[in-house]
Amino acid sequence: MSGKELADFDIRYTQITDGQHVKEWLLNPEVLRWFPMGDEKEVEDAVQAWMGFCRWSCSLTGVVQNEPCGVGTLFLMPYRKVAHHCLVNLIVDPKRQGQGVGTSLLKNLKHLAKNYFRIEILHMEIYEGNPVIQLLEEQGFREFARQERYVKQGENQYLARVMFECCL
Repeated sequence: MSGKELADFDIRYTQITDGQHVKEWLLNPEVLRWFPMGDEKEVEDAVQAWMGFCRWSCSLTGVVQNEPCGVGTLFLMPYRKVAHHCLVNLIVDPKRQGQGVGTSLLKNLKHLAKNYFRIEILHMEIYEGNPVIQLLEEQGFREFARQERYVKQGENQYLARVMFECCL
């Protein structure tokens, strides 16, 4: 891992039971603000869809002392014509952010995407101001599209959707 080293840190394939941790992290208002879901029902639905990808071994979980601390998933495309690219989702336990978990997960997801799934381009959709932007840029992602006023947060506050890509 780069940056701060975590004792007993490891990465394994995601298990369906990791969804309970993802749900817990997403229900933290400081985390949820960076995702499109707005309430617990929407979070539950999203987590169910997200965890469904673990059956194809395209999702990785970071663990510290066998406790999940982050999950990154390749949202594989089901059609051959577009199977050369995919969307990436990444979430890190708020208590572990800034400790290299996201960096390690993203590096490993890039390796998995390129070498196992033959993915050529990774995409990540985020909202402007998201602290993950620095990590994406450090890992070779570049902004390629922006959609202003995409998500509404509060009465008169909007954030742009920012699309990043990384060619593998």
